[in-house]
Amino acid sequence: MKKHHPIRTYNILLPIWLLVWFPSWLWLLLIPANYLIDRIVLHWSLKGLDDRNAFCRRTAWRICAAGFLSDFVGSAFLIGVQVLLSFINSDMADSVADSLMSNPSGNIGALACALLAIAVAGLCIYLLDRWILNAAGLDRERARRSALRLALITAPYLFLFPSDLLYR
Repeated sequence: MKKHHPIRTYNILLPIWLLVWFPSWLWLLLIPANYLIDRIVLHWSLKGLDDRNAFCRRTAWRICAAGFLSDFVGSAFLIGVQVLLSFINSDMADSVADSLMSNPSGNIGALACALLAIAVAGLCIYLLDRWILNAAGLDRERARRSALRLALITAPYLFLFPSDLLYR
């Protein structure tokens, strides 16, 4: 008599940083929240500018779009790391990959990957925002300082969020 193996089904548990790739009703909350945060940081970073409110009104949407694009770049980096780790046949690579998906602070390699992804996204935010602010008429130094503040404050620190907290 042939022995049958039980059929198992598994839930797909995604890290929260991967949700940026799936449009949903959540975006109806994320877009205005990101816009508001970007606008507040932009306004704060332009202290001393005469027409600060008008300038923020004109450029905040572009800054917000650059932030989303940068978040996509950072999450694409993490996806690339996951794919690369899947080709490496070792317990250490499996441990890093598992921790990266569930709790980046649970493994030093996963934490390093998440921090590197935040740095990549932050660099993209800085470069794009500096370009947007220069094109909008700010002098180079003020655009640089403002873009740096935007990059440091609005980088996607959510990449460090332990998504296993959501699935308990």
